Amino acid sequence: MAGLAIGDALGFPTEFNDVPSILAKCGPWRAMELPRPAVVTDDTQMTLAFGRGLRTAMDRGPLTPSRLARPVREEYVDWYHSPDNNRAPGRTCLVACEKLNHPDRRWQEASQTGSKGCGANMRVAPAGLVPGLRPGDRAGVAQLQAALTHGHPTALAASDLTAYAVHVLAQGAAPAELPARLRAYAHENRGTYHEWWLGDLWRFAHDHSPDDFVRRGWDECLEVLDRLDAALAAPDREADPCLATGAGWIAEEALATGLLCFLLFPDEPLMAVRRAACTSGDSDSIACLTGAFAGAHLGLAAWPGEWVARIEYREELLALGDLWDGGTG
Repeated sequence: MAGLAIGDALGFPTEFNDVPSILAKCGPWRAMELPRPAVVTDDTQMTLAFGRGLRTAMDRGPLTPSRLARPVREEYVDWYHSPDNNRAPGRTCLVACEKLNHPDRRWQEASQTGSKGCGANMRVAPAGLVPGLRPGDRAGVAQLQAALTHGHPTALAASDLTAYAVHVLAQGAAPAELPARLRAYAHENRGTYHEWWLGDLWRFAHDHSPDDFVRRGWDECLEVLDRLDAALAAPDREADPCLATGAGWIAEEALATGLLCFLLFPDEPLMAVRRAACTSGDSDSIACLTGAFAGAHLGLAAWPGEWVARIEYREELLALGDLWDGGTG
């Protein structure tokens, strides 16, 4: 949780800039410093919203779709109305949250099924940290939180993969094994539509069947995993990662480029988030995901104490991390 906020704050000033502009503004990327103050974007704000909703749902009993959807929906709407929602939020989140604001509307009717923006998965890390979930339920939680706003099947699959990556890294998976594990997970789940969690969402996307709907998303994620494998086969730590795996504005590319930055520096978390922040694409979201992967792999000790001490929302981030750290399942 600290890592994703550090990456977000590091990438906030560089979003919408190309690499030469970032270097001119920030100096060499390997020496980038966390801004003062370490202000975060909507990425961390929505992660906290999801985390609070997830915690509320778990406090009420075993996770079910209705038990999860209500508090997460309420948290997303509260974020939408917050005066602190002034960090260049994505249009999909704003449109969907305005629709979710109407309590008589089913969430499937609010979901933007044409959008696979990275807002779907830049906030999903808590789903990877919660202990005791069966794999199908973890997938359902990850996909449902995405679908409340981003209902495109690729947004759901990328969110599922992101949560799975955070989860297995937190459980001790070796980073070098991660791409193969993600690919195997994608193939295993390619034909699974989580109807209990998603209801009739697929009908709003006008696919012929739930199977057609879900396969469309997994196939796009498998394609970007091909690009990740190619980039790791000939790693170039000085090149802009977005050139290899995409600019990160969409969910599958945010996942792949965040993973690439992490896997280029699996045991150097500061280098990983600095590389992610010095990219030509959606730098804050890419670095947010990179920081989540690095933090899941290495824990809170990965980050300089002085950096952690001045992260915006630090106390709440650490409280949620403490709640779920060390969990199994």
